[in-house]
Amino acid sequence: MIYDIVIIGGAAAGLTAGVYTGRKKMNSVILTKEVGGQSLLTDTIENFPGFDSISGRELINRMRGQVEKYSVEIKEGIEVESIEKKNDDFLIKIRNGEPIETKSIIVATGKNPRRLNVPGEREFENKGLSFCSICDAPLFSGKDVAIVGGGNSGLEAAMDLTKYANKIYILEYDSKIKGDESTQEKLKQTGKVKFITNAEVREIKGSDFVEKIAYRDRKSEEIKELSVGGVFINIGWTPSSAFLKGFVDLNEQGSIIINPKTNESSISGIFAAGDVSDVKYHQCVIAAGEGAKAVLSAYEYLLKS
Repeated sequence: MIYDIVIIGGAAAGLTAGVYTGRKKMNSVILTKEVGGQSLLTDTIENFPGFDSISGRELINRMRGQVEKYSVEIKEGIEVESIEKKNDDFLIKIRNGEPIETKSIIVATGKNPRRLNVPGEREFENKGLSFCSICDAPLFSGKDVAIVGGGNSGLEAAMDLTKYANKIYILEYDSKIKGDESTQEKLKQTGKVKFITNAEVREIKGSDFVEKIAYRDRKSEEIKELSVGGVFINIGWTPSSAFLKGFVDLNEQGSIIINPKTNESSISGIFAAGDVSDVKYHQCVIAAGEGAKAVLSAYEYLLKS
């Protein structure tokens, strides 16, 4: 069987794309390692239209329900290894599975947060440990928090948290904070922020929720602890695009370069949506909109083929 369109990725962008392919009566399928993506890292979402407050998991479950309503198949546990041209179509090679042939593709694989890989990091996800300050900052009102990462993303997270947190510690591995000087000055003026350099995080501690973060002072070699009610990891994100390297154009960060009007990549018939693309802002609602836009563009592409 040759699909009209294959959607690779099962988070906000991919699931929205699935709804649209279903409504367009396109022969489609969603391939994904797991349904949910980055949204599952967020305990509470308060900026998605239509919901005053909803957990990331519940929002994804509702999206999945809409996809299933249109009888679009979702294949989980799938890892795409590569894509290649096959005449006018595409062949998607799957790890430990048969190749899938399709006329067009939407890549919506998102990004993965870079992790510290220290004890407690996995244990305390959604229990005081977060990767998204825009999503979760209001949950930390009146608390002391630590941000790991002194680059621009870490400083931007701190700006989000100044409206809510009591005290903010920014831990940077290097000897100097790398983020913009102007943002550093703004943070200093709040009186809430303390910068800690030469800090190598060793462990996240707590009982039911985060209570402490332990780090090694790289100058003194001393192990130190901070009592905090939350930890935000901001050491970067990696686009999930490795399987496309050398096939479509990627920017220096590994994001898929798209036509902003159509979401089409450098290869005609391959579209990208959400955080894996070079779209400027990374938010759940934006990813959903990009997924819809990519399907509408793919539909026009197929009509002309």
